[in-house]
Amino acid sequence: MDDATFLIARRKSLYWRIHFWAALIASPFALVATLTGILYIFTPQIEARLYQHLDHVAPQASMLPLDAAVAAAERAAPHGWTVRHVLPPFQHDDAVQVAFAPPGGAPDEHAGHGGHAVQIKPKFGLPAQAIIVYVNPYDARVLGSLASSERFGNWAKKLHSRLLQNDGWRWMIELAASWLMVMLVTGVVLWWPRGAQSGLPKRGAQGRNGWRQWHAFLGVALGVVSLVILTTGLTWSQQAGGRIRTLRDVSGQAPPPVPRGLHSSEEGAPLDWQEAWQVARSHAPAIAVQLTAPASQDDVWRAAMADRSQPTLRFDLQFDAYSGKPLYYAGWEAQTAFGKATAIGIPFHRGEFGWWNQALLLVFGVSVLFSLVSGWVMFFKRRLPGSLGLPRLLPGAWTSPSALAWLVAAGMCALMPLLLVSGGMLVLLELLLARHGRRRRAAR
Repeated sequence: MDDATFLIARRKSLYWRIHFWAALIASPFALVATLTGILYIFTPQIEARLYQHLDHVAPQASMLPLDAAVAAAERAAPHGWTVRHVLPPFQHDDAVQVAFAPPGGAPDEHAGHGGHAVQIKPKFGLPAQAIIVYVNPYDARVLGSLASSERFGNWAKKLHSRLLQNDGWRWMIELAASWLMVMLVTGVVLWWPRGAQSGLPKRGAQGRNGWRQWHAFLGVALGVVSLVILTTGLTWSQQAGGRIRTLRDVSGQAPPPVPRGLHSSEEGAPLDWQEAWQVARSHAPAIAVQLTAPASQDDVWRAAMADRSQPTLRFDLQFDAYSGKPLYYAGWEAQTAFGKATAIGIPFHRGEFGWWNQALLLVFGVSVLFSLVSGWVMFFKRRLPGSLGLPRLLPGAWTSPSALAWLVAAGMCALMPLLLVSGGMLVLLELLLARHGRRRRAAR
């Protein structure tokens, strides 16, 4: 074996070892994240069955002014609670959604709520502060109310991101995503065709070899989807998400800044909800709008996109609370490249682009489950009785990676702090295993 061939063999043994550790760390969390993610992508169909009586109404000749619906919602909300924002109807059969928060604070999905608003079954998860009151826009009849976190989509998202626990548990999903990224990178390197190899599964391959070929092929075939899912997931995380946002801001990719000191003129009568909605519709693209009222006499109205399935129609609008004059507007063209990428990637991660998006994520989820199962099947087929079953490291394996490989590893650790911490612990474990191995060989 020449030096070049032996160098490749040493690197491959190291990547196999890292791939194994990544799978060992990430598999339990990845299994839960995949199963809960598959549940979450069917949110539109599930909510259509559960909340038809809340979200939709029978269209009639004409709608009442939006103020009538907001007033009806206020009468049904707990005493002293304030309107947080309003979602006017976009389609003719849409209900008005009025979000309320308790006195003295913004909605907090982790705390409980009280009050006497009518509750609609079924409910999911724990009660939360923010509640939504649903109103028929044609006759201002209250259809019911529901705590924000009790809606299935919010419950399923919390289950997927932190197992229905508080933010202190988010580190588990972040740890899994970090090591899944390592699994993806090392898996692609191990699969990469060399010489006459095609990288495609061979017909008739059986046993551990067949499992290995399909395991590698499916993992790489959906590599782009995996990269999008993992990257967008990490942007929501606590530690890695903070690093990513810092890098975004330093590189000039922060969202367009809203000018400071925007205030209303306080000249004339203030706009009511209906008038504010008309102003928003005259400036916003054809998409569902979320309206937020001024917090004080000199504050401004705010309008934003309420439908994430059409990211190119994203907008942010602020206008005078008396004259309706636009004071700030940022549409799709004002977003940075990073903002546009996340505006597309995050809804894709959630399956919000329609049936094709859901179907692709379902195939992806099933493939991840196959990869996890096949990986462990191969492990138990390879593992000798009484051994740990660790992939064998060739001498000099830890010094064999190229400068580019070390640079990629350093960049990943810099962006993913939990990977750096857990990777350091793994290095210590490897040193202990190596020391134990030397002692065993010396004792023979």
